[in-house]
Order: sequence, then C-alpha cells, then structure tokens
Amino acid sequence: MDFDLIDPKKYRQLFLDEQGLESTQGTTQTLHPPKKFGPLINGGVQSRSAPIWNPEKELWEWWYMGQGARYATSTDGEHWEKPSLGLHQWEGCKDNNIACDPNGPSMYHIIRDEQDPDPSRRYKALFSSGNRQPGVSPDGFTWTMLENVSIPSQDESQFCWDPYSKQYLALVKQGTEWGRSVWLSTSEDFNHFSHPELIFHADEKDWENCRRRVRKIIDDPAYITPPIIDDIDYIAEVYNMAVLPYQGLYIGFPTIFNPIGAVPPPQTNFTRINQIEMAVSRDLRHWDRVADRTPFIGIEPWDGENYGTSQLLMSGPPIVRDNGEIWAYYNALRIPGSAAMYQRFNRNKELFRLGVDERHFADSGALSLAKLQPDRFVSIDGDEIGTIISKPFHWRGEDLYLNADARWGEIYAEIQDAETGKPHPGFWVPGEEPPPYTGESLRARYTWKHPHDLVFEKPVRLKFYLHQARLFSYWLEERT
Repeated sequence: MDFDLIDPKKYRQLFLDEQGLESTQGTTQTLHPPKKFGPLINGGVQSRSAPIWNPEKELWEWWYMGQGARYATSTDGEHWEKPSLGLHQWEGCKDNNIACDPNGPSMYHIIRDEQDPDPSRRYKALFSSGNRQPGVSPDGFTWTMLENVSIPSQDESQFCWDPYSKQYLALVKQGTEWGRSVWLSTSEDFNHFSHPELIFHADEKDWENCRRRVRKIIDDPAYITPPIIDDIDYIAEVYNMAVLPYQGLYIGFPTIFNPIGAVPPPQTNFTRINQIEMAVSRDLRHWDRVADRTPFIGIEPWDGENYGTSQLLMSGPPIVRDNGEIWAYYNALRIPGSAAMYQRFNRNKELFRLGVDERHFADSGALSLAKLQPDRFVSIDGDEIGTIISKPFHWRGEDLYLNADARWGEIYAEIQDAETGKPHPGFWVPGEEPPPYTGESLRARYTWKHPHDLVFEKPVRLKFYLHQARLFSYWLEERT
C-alpha cells in the first residue's frame, strides 16, 4: 500500500494544521500567544525587517524607519544602542544613526545573505514605498541599486529568504475584490523576480470577526476608540504577512486590518485596529488559518504605558534563537488617529476620558518584542480523554521525544501498523497499561514499558492518548 508519509526524524511534527494527522477525537487546538517583553526602541519608529545577526561584528543589527533608515545594534537582541554613524546630515548635523541617504530611495526591508559568494552583495534590501526596488551592499550602508528590476507593490510588504526552496520571497500588497491582499514574488538570484501571484486574502469569516472585534473596542471602556466611528459594515482586509519557514512548514503572520471609520477626503484611509494572526502552508500557495483565527499578538487596553493599543504589525519573520526560543519583533502603535482628528471629529472626548497626554502623540509607537518557547505556537489538548493518530512514517531505531505539558494529567503513546491500524505487540496502550508521560518538558524522551529496538520494517503510525494534557510537538532522534 502506498502511503503519504511524514518524516518526524527530519522535522518536528507541530499541530498548526491537521495535515500530519490521520484522525483526532475529543481534542481541541489551542493557540499560545508569546509573552510580551515590552518596548525596545520607542519614539514612533517602525520597521518591516527583523534584527540581523552579524557574525563578523558579533552584534545584532537592526535597520528601522525614522527620519530616514536608522541603525541600532545589540549584543543580546533586547537592549539596543544607536551608534553615531556620521554618514548623512540631518538638520545640519551628521552626529546621528541615519544609515541610508535620506534624500534617496527609502529602505523597506533588509536581510544579510551569508550564502552569496560575492561579499559586495552580503546585504540585500528592497527600497521604495511603492513598487519595490532591489539593492545590494557589502555592509548595509553603501548601496548599489539593481537596474531594470521592480516588484509591483502598494505601500506594504514583507521579505525573507526561504531555505527550503532556496528563493527570496517578496510578499507584497495589492488589491483584490477582497481588499488589501498578499501576493508572492520570488527570485533565485535576487536579479530576476517572478510576476506576483495572489496567495492570501481575507474572507467572510474575517468580516464576521471584524464586526465583533470592532464592537468590542467601541463598547469596552478599557480600550481607546478612534476619533471617527461609522455604522458602515466595512470589510476586513490583510494589511501584510510575514512568513517564517519553520520545521518544514511556512508559518504566516498576517496583520488583519479592521476598519472602524472612513477618514474624509483628501485622505483615503480608515481609522482601524490591526492585529496579528497566524496561518500555515506547506507550499506557500495554499494556506490554512490557525486556531480559529485567534490573534497571535492582540491589541492591549489603554493604560498610558502600553504601546500596542491600536495597531500591531510584524517587523519581519520571527527569529529562532540558538536555544530554540522564538523571538517575534513587532511594531506596536498607540493611538488610532492624530490629535487634530480627535479635536475635529471627537472634540477630544476620548482623550479626556482616558487621560491621554501630548507625549503619547509624540511617542506614538515602539519596536517591541514577544517571546515563545520552542514549538509552542499551538497545542493539541485532551480533556477527559482525547486521541490523535498520526500519518504513517518510517521508524528505524530512533527514540521518541515530546514537547508537552502533562502536569495535571497523562500522555500515552501507542505504535500501530500503518496498514492495519493494529497496535504492535507490546505497544497496545489499553492492553499493556504502560506508564504514562507526566510533567512538563520542551524535550522529554518517551519511555516504553518493554525494551525494544524500535525498528519496524513497515510504516507505522503513532496514536497518542491525552488526558488533561497538551502536546505541542513530537519527533524522532537517533539514540545516543
């Protein structure tokens, strides 16, 4: 019998979707938001690039948008300094951290490419607030723009390197009947980019969520409301989407744009809330939404100190640290409108109600950080009794490892013949009554009741029994 095999030895098996599962019973899927670690760089700045590790300087580098492209460095990725570069004049002085000519094209994304044999192309960036223009640099400061290369885009996009397909991915924003949507342009050499193709857009479920989430913001006095609120049923849209290649998956972080009120002409925008959700794909073209579209990073109530009270957008894809921790850098914006808009359309009632100060408008946003433990995006949870059965795979002597939380319950694992579904002798849970896994661990080796070489000639499946337990991932490792 031919099987669609998974490979838990090559990639840890996560549960952002159910494509690695044959069946589930009595389980739920739970998204686990990352823990926020506060603002890192404030002052109303933004970035659409994640920090970059420079092995030569042994520093993290971060290019961000202020008055021109700005530059910061860090030894740990949390505490940032703004070195004086002395490269470009601003307000009559070069004592600043401006990294690119403020009179030239605006930098929107930057990555460091260790694979390129040409050191003059070590850094690669996309420039312009419209159609993206590629540029290359040896150091991130001196740039050569590539001629006759342009990626069609509106104002928003994301950019990264894909280690699976060995391509550069430009995820640009263009309009569709669904509003703002995500289109993909790829390149193998950073000299030629494919014509963008539509890969991700909002739908009716997003529109339903928009109605509910907007109403919550309007009705809940803990949140700051925009100066303009309409009764019009606006559609939700996708503002942009960063993509992280992770454990054989593509994990998307779409910012969902929820309009609240139309700003009068000559502007053509909306007051809104923007929140970051999750999506997952195996091929970059077909995407599933994760955990019923629960926000991965959601807006916060107003307290005068928080930054993420209005809009949230990823600063590039999250970074997987050496210890496996997932660090998500993001833009956190405070106020859903200018002081002039609140004066004109709200008579400053909302600012008075919440005690908003002028400093909040001057310091309107911050680059921020949230951290997640390895693999712990989503768990499969079992209450009284839940079971999942994996897709078939080859098992040839490796140990089974779990990333799980069973502090208040148990997890049992059963090895089945993939074709018949019958448990292998010695691995039938109801019959053998083996000792369960209990406790919590990011990397727990599963212990079997009977000694076994764990070599199976034919494909097998794993059946997990979950009792008041959460399973985040499982995988196989060579025995040591």
